[in-house]
Amino acid sequence: MGVAPAPAISISRGIPRIRVFIDYWNFQLTLNEKEAESTGVDPDHVRFKVDWKELPLWLSRKAAETSGIPDFAFEGAIIYASYNEKTEEGRGFNKWAISWLNRQPGIQVQCRARKPKTLAKCTTCHQPILKCPRPECGAAIIGTTEKGVDTAIVTDMIRLAWEGAYEVGVLASSDADLVPAVKFLDLKGQKIIQAGFPPIGVDLATNCWASFDLFTRRNEFRRP
Repeated sequence: MGVAPAPAISISRGIPRIRVFIDYWNFQLTLNEKEAESTGVDPDHVRFKVDWKELPLWLSRKAAETSGIPDFAFEGAIIYASYNEKTEEGRGFNKWAISWLNRQPGIQVQCRARKPKTLAKCTTCHQPILKCPRPECGAAIIGTTEKGVDTAIVTDMIRLAWEGAYEVGVLASSDADLVPAVKFLDLKGQKIIQAGFPPIGVDLATNCWASFDLFTRRNEFRRP
């Protein structure tokens, strides 16, 4: 059974303005995972090459197609990412995101430094577990976590809607933490369309005005 098309979006004045919100690591890592499953390759060796320069406009076109919008105005994209400032790889990613990606037409990047993750504690002595307990390993446990990325996405989606900066939002993420914001915007009449990887992110998809599958058309935004 096919998915029923979303009701057509009607705008009383002019053509609808579409703005794109991309959760970078949620998007990239989920895409890598799906590509690994599809090709049978070890996930640690898969990184899908995204044409980031063209992706935002492509997402807008697909959202318009999904919602029966014959014409639209692309209002740009905000890409939300994080990096580990303590590693060379992390610093290199931040440099690429700020000095190249952020300079592409219609794209804004918000790249936040990750913070140290709180270490797990022993349930008996309540001391932090600093090393892997396996004798053959014993490596130090060092982890980081994203701070503020979800909050930034939610804040911008609501703020820009309040300012009347867009009629249709495209949310490229599968993160269920964004569901409350999407439900709030829907109650206010704001149309949010999820670009995702079903069945991953089904909670977010079902709370959006509409959704579409990125993976089945991934070659359309694959970087040569």
